[in-house]
Amino acid sequence: MGIAAALVRSAFLVNAVYAESGREHGLTPQQGQLLCVLMAQPYGMSELGAMLGLAKSSLTGLVDRTERNGLVRREPDPRDTRAVRVSLTARGSRLAEEFYAETCRRIEKLPDGLSPAERDTLVRLLGRVVLDNEVPVVFQAPDDGAAAAREQ
Repeated sequence: MGIAAALVRSAFLVNAVYAESGREHGLTPQQGQLLCVLMAQPYGMSELGAMLGLAKSSLTGLVDRTERNGLVRREPDPRDTRAVRVSLTARGSRLAEEFYAETCRRIEKLPDGLSPAERDTLVRLLGRVVLDNEVPVVFQAPDDGAAAAREQ
């Protein structure tokens, strides 16, 4: 299998896990992504659009639907009175944590057939691809939250 097929097929595999975990938590894959992004901090609409790769109208619809479900709220941006930031509600935060933990558990099982050394190599190489391509932090590593807390 070539690199293109391997990466595309692995993306499909991860997306399938993400969708299955989302269904079990009553979320669309896009809502799951939104909640995972907002776990780190509230973001403005333009920041969210860039991170999630969504057009303004698509993002507005996503936030509207997620807000109607009581998972996120819009709040004024303290730096720009014309703008809003999107943050998790208490219910959204609980659901995000549950969804995130379950999704991590399932994704971490995908390379079970690899040895510990092969897993380490896979993590290192995929990490380089992600960093080299400046992929936004749309899904934190389980230890990112602890590292961020130590930096404060």
